[in-house]
Amino acid sequence: MQIDRLNVVLRARSGWEAMELGMALVRRHAAAIWAPWIIVSLPVFVLLNALAWWTDSFGWAWLAMWWLKPLFERIALYVISRGVFGDASTTLPTLRAQRTWGWQGFWGYLGWRRLSPLRSVLLPVNLLEGADPAHRRQRRRAIAGGATGYAVLLTMVCMVFEIVLVVGGIAAVFLFIPVDLLSESWRAAWELAKQDMPAWMQLGVNLLFWAAATLLGPFYVGAGFGLYLDRRTQMEAWDLEIAFRRLHARLQRAAPLLVLALVLVWPGAALHAQQAPAQSNTKGALPAPADDAASPAQDADAAPDAAADADGGEDDDADDPPRTYDNDPDNTPPVIFGDDAVDTAGFRQAVQRAYEDPLQSPTREVTEWTRIESDATEAEKAKREAAAKAAGKRGSKGPLLPARIAEWTLWAVVGVLVLLLLATAPRWLPWLRGSGQRRRAKATAVVEEAIRIPDVVPPDPASRARALWQEGRPRQALALLYRASVESMSERAGISLPPGATEAQCLRASRRMPVEADRSLFARIVRVWQYAAYAGRLPSDDDFDALATTLQAQFGWRA
Repeated sequence: MQIDRLNVVLRARSGWEAMELGMALVRRHAAAIWAPWIIVSLPVFVLLNALAWWTDSFGWAWLAMWWLKPLFERIALYVISRGVFGDASTTLPTLRAQRTWGWQGFWGYLGWRRLSPLRSVLLPVNLLEGADPAHRRQRRRAIAGGATGYAVLLTMVCMVFEIVLVVGGIAAVFLFIPVDLLSESWRAAWELAKQDMPAWMQLGVNLLFWAAATLLGPFYVGAGFGLYLDRRTQMEAWDLEIAFRRLHARLQRAAPLLVLALVLVWPGAALHAQQAPAQSNTKGALPAPADDAASPAQDADAAPDAAADADGGEDDDADDPPRTYDNDPDNTPPVIFGDDAVDTAGFRQAVQRAYEDPLQSPTREVTEWTRIESDATEAEKAKREAAAKAAGKRGSKGPLLPARIAEWTLWAVVGVLVLLLLATAPRWLPWLRGSGQRRRAKATAVVEEAIRIPDVVPPDPASRARALWQEGRPRQALALLYRASVESMSERAGISLPPGATEAQCLRASRRMPVEADRSLFARIVRVWQYAAYAGRLPSDDDFDALATTLQAQFGWRA
């Protein structure tokens, strides 16, 4: 990998900074990412929802689009992985590259790795590194080692944002409804969604989910790619390698100047090295000046030097006193002033003061204040340390079984409490929502309608019941059919029913009718009448008309 071509600043970042870097790359290459993403995902969305419309299963269409998201995430990863090296991608080359790029090791993300919350940071390992399966497994483990928490949190946040966008899109529809009708609209929409959601509404919800995934998917991939770059920078020291490469390039550019400087300086340095020994030997061979005007100080300075030379030049560094002007052999007047006769008394005093200057040999005295602990405090501290060491030794010998049992018991109690809270949620959840009392549904007013049936059944009860049904009196119509059916049953069964006989008594009496079709038809009209009288469930117009026609034909009523 040519990391010197990277157009981003590589350094050790935190997880949040790394994800922000990846999102910045997505914003930089937005047109090259979203255009091919929409071109690829939109036909897949149309095809899956067309099949769902045909089979009436829109939930499976949404689930299939969600499961195929890694196919579209490859596009964003392809663009930003080349954009980070300065290679600008366009729509057509990106679409052409999807046919052959990165299929090795990718199929797991459409199978057993699809539900992994680390997909954003591990997908680049399979698509960009191209290693063998065993090496890929080790690389995934190493990459995810320091980015697991950030990757899981990134997945959860993106899921929450998608849900928020979908719910916001649904709620935006109700912004166009007048405030006076808003409550009724919400109630109607809830009943529509609860009972049987129409196909167009399910298609609209799937469209919102696709739009939310298309909007947030590239940012999810970019943030994961930023975490991947940060992990590789930390493990492989890319930032240091880039710094060394740049330093090497600068030194290569400056190499001719260094060689030229070395060529120019080398002869002068050699000449100075040759002249320095000759000059020192010449000065050492000169005798002290035998001038009558020489001061006694010069003789005093020369005497120790001569004595030192006469002793054979013995040197004992370990026993030498601190270096001063008087005991330094390099401070003799011939060495400093040469052949000229100079009074060195004042010079010696100035040099001695220079040696005594504290700036020449700096020393510093540091004072620290430390707390003096009492004997009782020190004894208590030693006792605690001894107890800690003893506890460590006991722990090293074997596990503390009672403590572990207590810990497991506490966790078990916590788990049982959580299960109880979940099981009793319908009871205590309403208390958290508002007033603390369950709102009782308002009982609908019972509409009582007096059923007036003639004492004598008309000869054409079916025709009369149809007329009552058309007049908007369905219960009277069903009561008339039931009354006429009871009389026909009594005639065919040859029994007399007591006044006020119940439906159950009539059903038991109908068993005496010799024809099975008569018994079944009578049980049917009794059941329809009970549903209408006691449950308020009326049959449809077609069912009522079919029932009246069957009764008229079966019991021989006049038309």
